[in-house]
Amino acid sequence: MRGIRIGSAFGIPIRLNWTFLIVLPLFAFLIGAEAAAIAELINEMLGATIDLEAVSAGSMPWILGLTAALGLFGGVLLHEFGHSLVAMRYGYEIDSITLWLLGGVASFTDFPENWKHEFWIAIAGPIVSVGVGIACYLVFVLVPAGSNAMHFVFGYLALLNIVLAVFNMLPAFPMDGGRILRALMARNQPHAQATQRAASIGKVFAFLLALVGLFGNWLLILLALFIYIAASGEAQQTTLKAAFEDVTVVDIMTTRENLHTVSEETTVAELIERMFRERHTGYPVMNNAELVGMVTLEDAKSIREVERDAYRVEDVMERDIESVTPDADAMTALETMQKRGVGRLPVVDEDGRLVGLISRTDLMTAFNIIQTGNSPNAPESRSVLQDDRSL
Repeated sequence: MRGIRIGSAFGIPIRLNWTFLIVLPLFAFLIGAEAAAIAELINEMLGATIDLEAVSAGSMPWILGLTAALGLFGGVLLHEFGHSLVAMRYGYEIDSITLWLLGGVASFTDFPENWKHEFWIAIAGPIVSVGVGIACYLVFVLVPAGSNAMHFVFGYLALLNIVLAVFNMLPAFPMDGGRILRALMARNQPHAQATQRAASIGKVFAFLLALVGLFGNWLLILLALFIYIAASGEAQQTTLKAAFEDVTVVDIMTTRENLHTVSEETTVAELIERMFRERHTGYPVMNNAELVGMVTLEDAKSIREVERDAYRVEDVMERDIESVTPDADAMTALETMQKRGVGRLPVVDEDGRLVGLISRTDLMTAFNIIQTGNSPNAPESRSVLQDDRSL
């Protein structure tokens, strides 16, 4: 999740996604508009004596709304640091923490597969939220009577942080409760199978949240959509990772002998004609025996049809290319493609020579064959993959 970096703590970058700039003033408005009702609830729940007229007069509701909204997202940030610091203690790298429309998200470079690690990382966030709620309540208790604004803000934050901790414990994967559920299930079953089951339960909760949201809470509908998409995505990624265990790039790549390449001197018109004839949408670009770039259909389409005879591949190719080695994990190759937004990667040996090409199609073909029950290293699997690449 991309965002603007605003600082860092404990070596972890903190970012603001653009949606945060929408939801913060919205939350401030909603809290301010209901300031009197919220103050009455705090009085009832925490035994306070907040003056309802004082917190709803003039500009006070909007000041309280903004302060409470900032405090709420501050609690969310601490919640994410709870996850992150425990993860770092176990040796996992945290890419960043981002505040966005639905709260916060800590981006891990790699998700834990050890069930104990995941359990403690997942539960750390709600524990921190409970701690923040208790701390806010202590401030609320210690504030002298008559401090209406302080009682309002800290009473609100005390209640909301406890509510958020409880809400996050719902077993709706990939929320914290769902990750805790997966960790517990992974004690006696494969991680991928536990992920699939946790994701299925998460989708059910997403459906229920959406139903509740239809009665006027659009944030619940957005959250339900996020849970459904995130659960599906992570379940798919985990399944792929399990399938590609011990599978390397050399097992499934198209080898140099079977690889179609183009030269820098090829015109864009000739390139497109070859793409049509050979049914390929991307080629390594070679200068004699040296790999100098990659060119795709998107690159060729950037040139108007009437000018394609005048432009050569070297004018449109991508020179800053990502590559992988033959012994790299197949999953690493897929993750690199996803990160770079490309559909194929050249495979180079330790001397920098092109030895093959691996594409998303190669990976998905291998995945489908592995799913049939064949080992990727078995001769019959290699034969099927080689036959498919030669078509």
